[in-house]
Amino acid sequence: MTGPSERSSRTTRITRDSSRQHQELRDVRHQWAASREILAALGRAADNPGEVLDTVLEYAARLCGAQAVQLFLVDGDVFRVERVSGETPEDYRTYLLDNPIARSRSSTVGRAAEDMCTNQIADVLSDAEYGRHDLQKLTGFRTLLSTPMILQDEVVGVLSMWRTDVKPFDDRERELLEEFAAQGAIALRLESRGAELGSKVAQLEALRDVGDAVGSSLDPDEVLDRIVSNAVRLTGTDGGSIMEYDESDDSFQVRAAFGSSPDLVEQLRAVTIRRDSTLVGRAALAHRPLEVPDLAQAELDPHLEILFRDGWRSVLAVPMLRGDKMVGVLVIRRRSTGPFPPDMTELLQTFASQSALAIVNARLFGELQTKTKELEIASQHKSDFLASMSHELRTPLNAVIGFSEVLLDRMFGEINERQDEYLHDILNSGRHLLSLLNEILDLSKVEAGQMVLEPSTFGVGSALDYSLTMVRERATQHAITITVKVADGVDTVVADELRFKQVVLNLLSNAVKFTPDGGSVSVRAYPDGTDLVVTVADTGIGVPPEDQERIFESFQQGRRGAPKEEGTGLGLTLSRRIVGLFGGRMWLESTPGVGSTFGFSIADVLERTDEVASPEHGGLPVVVLVDDDRASLDLLSAYLDGSPTQVMRVRDGFEALELVRKVLPAAVVLEIELPQLDGWEVLAALKADPSTVAIPVIIASAVDDRPRGLALGADEYLRKPISRDELVDALRHVGLGLESS
Repeated sequence: MTGPSERSSRTTRITRDSSRQHQELRDVRHQWAASREILAALGRAADNPGEVLDTVLEYAARLCGAQAVQLFLVDGDVFRVERVSGETPEDYRTYLLDNPIARSRSSTVGRAAEDMCTNQIADVLSDAEYGRHDLQKLTGFRTLLSTPMILQDEVVGVLSMWRTDVKPFDDRERELLEEFAAQGAIALRLESRGAELGSKVAQLEALRDVGDAVGSSLDPDEVLDRIVSNAVRLTGTDGGSIMEYDESDDSFQVRAAFGSSPDLVEQLRAVTIRRDSTLVGRAALAHRPLEVPDLAQAELDPHLEILFRDGWRSVLAVPMLRGDKMVGVLVIRRRSTGPFPPDMTELLQTFASQSALAIVNARLFGELQTKTKELEIASQHKSDFLASMSHELRTPLNAVIGFSEVLLDRMFGEINERQDEYLHDILNSGRHLLSLLNEILDLSKVEAGQMVLEPSTFGVGSALDYSLTMVRERATQHAITITVKVADGVDTVVADELRFKQVVLNLLSNAVKFTPDGGSVSVRAYPDGTDLVVTVADTGIGVPPEDQERIFESFQQGRRGAPKEEGTGLGLTLSRRIVGLFGGRMWLESTPGVGSTFGFSIADVLERTDEVASPEHGGLPVVVLVDDDRASLDLLSAYLDGSPTQVMRVRDGFEALELVRKVLPAAVVLEIELPQLDGWEVLAALKADPSTVAIPVIIASAVDDRPRGLALGADEYLRKPISRDELVDALRHVGLGLESS
């Protein structure tokens, strides 16, 4: 029989694997989003491909974590810089134009071009062959990564990036740079072939549509069907198939087909396509497209023989690569003979690169589903799944509940009796669903060792008094004196009152339990800046130094009482986790035989002593609302209708930063889940900019990560659904003179 320790270890391992799969899936999604954005830019900027190259460099720097990215173009025996993005000295580009990079192995640019593959130098100061130390002294870079931009087997440019510290780029960042180089190469082709511009734009728009379609589904079969059908449509050929590489037996299996009869599909799926003896395998091994212009004149492998018997006369096999790893092969077929145009081959290479992402995405999703089944057995996946679903449910519930309240408050005019009745039904149903959702999440997260915080405004003194009443009887029985002192300036806080009381009660209970008869316990609450600090001191038996950290672990009491002493040993573990969710910390100071002091802090919950200036725009303080969901923006705007504020709205992170820096508002209300630049990045950028660091930021999101928000500098953290009173109170808390309804 499996013991509790073994089951716990297995559950932890499964959960860790699932977290890794989730992270990999998120990485793939971010890469897809970047690719779609660049492809969209290619379509929009067909008349100015230079804008596309700027977009490529910008995304390459941001997603790969580089200080600077450069585009070099071939000019005879040298590479001349064409574009630079990122942090570079003012005279760097001028110097580089006057001193171009030689087409030799003295730089990563030259090596990437000569080898026709990505080249990295982990530390240029340790590379004896590196010869451009003048550039290193000018910029301070240490790690370099370069990849060639190739058109029709010819290097036309090099994309290069650097970091100023010794931190080599990992495989994911290398693969991203290679994808950006492929997309940049298309932009260069557009720039050099104006006569073909119209045709290229149409192809790129179709490719973007394919990316959107593939990115909209995680079902593996649906993803692969869309890839092959759109590849055939994009090239104007007659049919095609996706061969997915199976590493276990070194062969390719047909996963999807288009323009093929059911009988042909059955035959293709029945045949084994070896990597070492087929056209598909040779293309995979060569890492480049291979074609057969006329099957009647070729030596047929089992795969090609099936195609020939079915009436196909020419075939093109394009490998799908993820870095150097084989993912699959895209096979395009025609009923007629003849070579495939170079432009078609080139376009399919880019398409295959994007398609490889979709296959990796589908594989990761498949692996995640497998892990999910194991987690369900271990009762862990339930929490992850419900937490994910809560994000999806809270945003529409926010609109349902919020707009119902707005309409019932007659903010947009009177309503009749029937409308009032129906709106109350909608509001009550929404609240019931929200309550049910919260109860399910609470149960699942407790089982998974997680907590759900529900912030509210409450008095610290009354919360301490409540906890005191719970232990007073036992303290009286043992003649233990309990005192409570709340310092001036500590009044109300915004936190989870239930969890706050739970922590205080646990510390008080322990203090009374481990204090001998006739002893004393003192509780203090005092401010530390805008943090609230609570301490519980006793004259008990104390905790040995070697146990003062172990006591916070599960099922431990730190050898400070008899084995028969009641308690599970989970109280301090849970309390520390709750305090961590509050964005604070918990500590212990103890001397054996003298007593112990347990303390905890809750970050940024006390009123500021200095009023925040309220920048005005047109006579009223400006509040900037940032949310990509139109309904949420409408709701927040409705909440502020009639208030002495001017509301400005934006729907993505870049626009938010631009607007905030321009108008310097009195406050920013920020959603986390934003396109292009997410809310975490926006918050970090605002707090890193001296001109915006003092502007209060209120996070209003379905994302449940208050500690991270406060750590990054947020002044308030509201979790959707949000009521009007919550928003107004938050704005009032950061210094705006608003009144609650």
